[in-house]
Amino acid sequence: MIRRHSGLVFVEHSLSVPLNHDFPQGPHIEIFAREVRENDPSAEGRPFLLYLQGGPGNRSPRDLPVWLRRATRDYRVVLLDQRGTGLSSPLSRQTLARVADPAGHLTHFRADSIVADAELLRAHLAGDRPWSVLGQSFGGFCAVTYLSFAPHGLREVIITGGLPGLTATADDVYRAAYPRVLAHNERYFARYPDDEALARRVVDALREQDARLPAGDRLTPRRFQTLGIHLGSNARFDLLHHLLEEAFVGDELSEIFLRRVDAAISFAEQPLFAVVHEAIYGQGAATGWAAHRVRDEFPAFDLDSGGPVRFTGEMIYPWLFEEDPALIPLAAAADRLATKSDWKPLYDPERLAANEVPVAAAIYFGDMYVDRDMSLATAAAIGNVRPWVTSEYAHDGLGREERVLDRLLTMVRD
Repeated sequence: MIRRHSGLVFVEHSLSVPLNHDFPQGPHIEIFAREVRENDPSAEGRPFLLYLQGGPGNRSPRDLPVWLRRATRDYRVVLLDQRGTGLSSPLSRQTLARVADPAGHLTHFRADSIVADAELLRAHLAGDRPWSVLGQSFGGFCAVTYLSFAPHGLREVIITGGLPGLTATADDVYRAAYPRVLAHNERYFARYPDDEALARRVVDALREQDARLPAGDRLTPRRFQTLGIHLGSNARFDLLHHLLEEAFVGDELSEIFLRRVDAAISFAEQPLFAVVHEAIYGQGAATGWAAHRVRDEFPAFDLDSGGPVRFTGEMIYPWLFEEDPALIPLAAAADRLATKSDWKPLYDPERLAANEVPVAAAIYFGDMYVDRDMSLATAAAIGNVRPWVTSEYAHDGLGREERVLDRLLTMVRD
């Protein structure tokens, strides 16, 4: 299907791919992508740029972010709904209920499978011509997997806030993440000092009141604490403040507050994010609910200590699968993934060291989600990488200003 609006042409593509690329004769799933190009006949001859979205478990953008306008001047942009998201055989509690082995099914939704899908899509759209890749956050992790196992398909790679630790375990990732989240909490409360008392008041109210979210599930203090996931984004940094300032009607938590909190913390629209989040760090060992275990090393997050409330970040906890209605049916599968110990490697350090594909990577100095030091070590370990370390942007810098992509394009072509 072809659509035209806003000066752009949108072409829809669907493709059947193996669920397990090591077993191509087995079950297949559908992947979906939108090609976006300028509404100009000359645009049909431009090279392809594949955009890999952050996540895991997030669909490709449906709006027109500023980077997309910039990219379509030079490319035909391919917005891939990564497997299990959007229109690519989406996974949810409804669709997984029809699967005989949900945990086994979910093992095929990591970066290696996404890259294999991308290679089939490239052959479908571009034949044997390599294409460019832009990877944001988890999409950058996928791009490094692409460089590891299918570099012949790549013309150039741009990564924003997404250089992973090549050998980091899930424990390493979260042990480095909790201090960064605390630093963002301090930055937040420095901006909104009155919110410290408000946050404590909400926690105390949640202990005393049976506060119910729109789906009927109870809002517990620890679920409220997960609102800190948004503190690493410039676009959503102030979300918590806008929630807290309307939290109460007298001494009672307001309906407006509860509805908005639900929209911010529910995994109903992206359950795959929660189920496979720690699995993206699995390489030859079980992740074992790392974020939950490592949290005990950071008593500042203890809500029972009597100290100030500090919000957690991009961490998934096993109790979420008891409290979020969208995740409750997936609890058994999530537990099995947490104990799986035979995960395949996602990166090939030797091949990456010998890499010849031009790579430009933005490393955000204060990134809450991706560790700066791990990213710098990875940039040094991959051949032909030009890193740009900047404190001017947060993790969502790509979507903030056109010049972020513009600078990276200049770097990768130089």
